[in-house]
Amino acid sequence: MLPLRIIDINFNLIDEITKYASLQLTRKHHEIGEIEIKINRYAKGANELTKDRIIFPLNQLHKVYQIKHREIELDENGKETENWIIKAKPLKAWLSQRLILPPEGKSNDELKDKAETVMKHYVDVCAVNPVDAKRKIPNLVIATDQKRGDKISRSARFDVLSDEITTISQLSGLGWNISVDLKNKQFVFDVVEGVNRVATQRDNPPVIFSPEFNSLKSMGYTESYLDYKNMAYVAGQGEGVDRRVITIGDTASGLNRYELFVDARDVGETNTDDDGNETPRSQQEIETDLTDRGNEKLSEHKQEIYMEGQILTKSPFIYERDWDLGDITTQQNKNWGITMDARITEVKEIYEAGNPKRIEVVFDKDKPTFMNLIKRQFKNMNPVIKQ
Repeated sequence: MLPLRIIDINFNLIDEITKYASLQLTRKHHEIGEIEIKINRYAKGANELTKDRIIFPLNQLHKVYQIKHREIELDENGKETENWIIKAKPLKAWLSQRLILPPEGKSNDELKDKAETVMKHYVDVCAVNPVDAKRKIPNLVIATDQKRGDKISRSARFDVLSDEITTISQLSGLGWNISVDLKNKQFVFDVVEGVNRVATQRDNPPVIFSPEFNSLKSMGYTESYLDYKNMAYVAGQGEGVDRRVITIGDTASGLNRYELFVDARDVGETNTDDDGNETPRSQQEIETDLTDRGNEKLSEHKQEIYMEGQILTKSPFIYERDWDLGDITTQQNKNWGITMDARITEVKEIYEAGNPKRIEVVFDKDKPTFMNLIKRQFKNMNPVIKQ
């Protein structure tokens, strides 16, 4: 079984757990994962699994979770079936507790820079060095900015910090995490860049997940156009015939054309300095921001391709040695006529008493749930709410 250490929020070691009925540890590259433990209440350390305690696999300080849920099971068979169900969220879920507030005198917190720089800016002003000291997350620091990713333009106003970081992550391909530095007693926010391990590159040893390569036990594939859009009308400020509207992806025609309307009313037409003085923005600046907004919304409506599978226990490619969360690998099933290169966006580690460890993976992104779709629609309404 995978040993688990328990510490408190002040980095004090509380206990170590080596026996439990089951453990499912889910890591996500773009979003927020979770961990679930089923443990007998009489097992060593079980009574220490209480709210806000921090747990992590031994020496794996990048897989750190904080307990947020406990429930108990009991039936007539006695204490052997008297189990706690413990659920915990990774430390990066802390960023869901903060909103992105606009700077004083400005309507939005706007930034145009490398994706990593923008992500770290928002974390800094909301949780590390906020104007209001009560918003500071204790002992949270930010790793050195390496300015990775493409240059992006973002504008946020009362958005949930973790949602904005997730959006930038999905647009840029960069992951994000909060790990523990036990030596310096700090929680470290950093951006994670996966390794290119596809079959056609020559810089790194390639990784090919395929039943034919004895690297996948099972495989599932979904290709969907149900929510597909490839052309957008992006509307900025103004009313009626005077409203500024640009088009993106206008080359598609006939039945190959899938149109989307994007309300970008919050894209400003003026700049405000620290003294509150407004100056007109250039047409090029405004249209660049509208284009970025349109491309962001179109990215949410791309052709959706999902592949998932269970890694063979004796796969030639070893997890966290040959490949890891965030890496880009090749997936192939010759019988289906499918070969694709995609990022590993989710890894689930499953440990059960009496059974070998199992690894399940999701390539590119998981299928959207009903709640994901509702949140997407609500987010699309934000520009109107912000007016």
